[in-house]
Amino acid sequence: MKLPEISTFIARWPLLGLAPPTAWLVSQDCENQVLILLERLGAGYRRHGNCAIHETAVVEQGAVLKGAIIIGAGSFVAAGAYLRGGVYLGNNCIVGPSCEVKSSFILGASKLAHFNFVGDSLIGESVNIEAGAIIANYRNELEGADIKVRHADNVIETGVNKFGALVGDGCKIGANAVIAPGALLRPNTHVPRLGLIDQFAYD
Repeated sequence: MKLPEISTFIARWPLLGLAPPTAWLVSQDCENQVLILLERLGAGYRRHGNCAIHETAVVEQGAVLKGAIIIGAGSFVAAGAYLRGGVYLGNNCIVGPSCEVKSSFILGASKLAHFNFVGDSLIGESVNIEAGAIIANYRNELEGADIKVRHADNVIETGVNKFGALVGDGCKIGANAVIAPGALLRPNTHVPRLGLIDQFAYD
């Protein structure tokens, strides 16, 4: 079965040089993947343990950063934001107040407005997530069963019980929308406010 290539959703993904071929394997190993990138960072970053913040980035007092974290040039993390479990923010990203990002990559110029949760996900460039939108990472109704992904005419067994979404470049996710676990959003997808994206119907 041909698995979805990350680079068909996120054009600049290969520039990161990470080995796992599928999004859910990256998110499951996110802490280690960010640690690998920490070793390759150039000049211009302030380092605090396993956290590297570019000198042009702003992290407001009251933000919580736990685990391996990279925050790129020109990015902004607001007071009350919570980043944990391995998080990569590219250049010129915004994580607004009361947002939680867990074990995720968010590439350049992408924005989380406020009151968002993004879990175990890969987010492309220039993605905008309006207030209150959620990218869920766990099938609560299935009591921890492994996530399935629908790709073309195939249903893929990921073998992991936490995976949010692979969100392509240029996607727009409206306020209070919910992206259910295992979603694949093609580049430039628009999700309406209060929308639900659930690409696998469980019995």
